[in-house]
Amino acid sequence: MLRGRTRAWDDDGFDDGVPFLARLEHDDRAALLAIGRPLHYQARSVLMHQDEPSAHVLLLLHGWTKVTAIAVNGYEALLALRGPGDIIGEGAALSGRHRSATVTALEPVEAIAIDESRFTAFLSASPRVALRLLSLTTDRQRSTDRRRLEWAALTVRERLAVLLLELVRTHGTRTAEGIELTIGLSQQEFAGSVGSSREAVARLLRELRDRQVVVTRRRRIVVLRPDVLLRIIGNRPI
Repeated sequence: MLRGRTRAWDDDGFDDGVPFLARLEHDDRAALLAIGRPLHYQARSVLMHQDEPSAHVLLLLHGWTKVTAIAVNGYEALLALRGPGDIIGEGAALSGRHRSATVTALEPVEAIAIDESRFTAFLSASPRVALRLLSLTTDRQRSTDRRRLEWAALTVRERLAVLLLELVRTHGTRTAEGIELTIGLSQQEFAGSVGSSREAVARLLRELRDRQVVVTRRRRIVVLRPDVLLRIIGNRPI
């Protein structure tokens, strides 16, 4: 166990039961984990590459990853953050297509790898687990659709404020300086997440730094004034 984190196969430790492993019954979870093999990844190493053939799925036990995709014009978008209890690579495994995104470790990661054939055979033999996976896929799609609708009504400044507040809530650690984000994202990754250019995000972060709302260093952000971020978005619920 890394730094005393809750194990992904325990029922506690998840805010809302969304991660895949937390949705499964104990026996189903144990059986699924038993057919895989453990893998360990160092921080910044790539777990899966966009456009490569699918060979396995990963169940994340410890550590956080980022999911990114590069468009034809070279624009890189941050699609999601995946952590303990999440499953990655299942879409390509079920569709038979190449992977649609790259997954990179943001910190040391422990995972269980399950060969594609064994994973699909397990789902065929366990409709209950297959339904749980379907519910996860549906929830992820609904979340993506909702975010797309919300994003359309916000300026880039408001999107960045929303993203920073979400990261404060999910990956923030209080320090003497302020609330430090425990995952390191680049300005390009922030830009990909809010649908803007790196230059625009750099300018907005500089403005927030000048106003002493945040402190920025290389792949490190400390939020000093979350109340100002809330004012930027008009105190919308996050």
